[in-house]
Amino acid sequence: MLKVQEIRELIKLVDQSSIDEFVYEYEGSKIKMKKSQAAHKAVEMIAMPAAMEAVQQVQAPVHVQPAVAVAVAEPVQEPKKEEIKETANLHKITSPMVGTFYQSPTPDADSYVIAGSKVTKDSVVCIVEAMKLFNEIEAEVNGEIVEVLVKDGQLVEYGQPLFLVKPE
Repeated sequence: MLKVQEIRELIKLVDQSSIDEFVYEYEGSKIKMKKSQAAHKAVEMIAMPAAMEAVQQVQAPVHVQPAVAVAVAEPVQEPKKEEIKETANLHKITSPMVGTFYQSPTPDADSYVIAGSKVTKDSVVCIVEAMKLFNEIEAEVNGEIVEVLVKDGQLVEYGQPLFLVKPE
């Protein structure tokens, strides 16, 4: 795991460079930095238990121009064999882009779908917002929503599973 000072140096280097995104992975730890268009943003830290001391030292907002967001992710755990068997026959609806996941068309409206909802291949199941464009995501298959894999307002990556659907 990188030390706090090393993370700060990386933030400065990424900020001063022309790159927009930087990812560092080592022994199950991952640091991801993206430049933001906003003038000031605080550094976001999600840390592993072993790195909690370092996180407490960095939790004060760090302001850079343009802002750089940092996330330290927990190690990826391999799915258990039982989970693989259960999801093998399910269709995954994945995100076609990087953006923000929304379950409903407006904050005060009902979700497009919830676990147990019946969908057709043309049913809109969510919205992924990317660069102020709201993209409706369709189910792609006829079936029943088994599980919603992301939370409303969560950032999603390209190809990230959003829903599990039991095809009909």
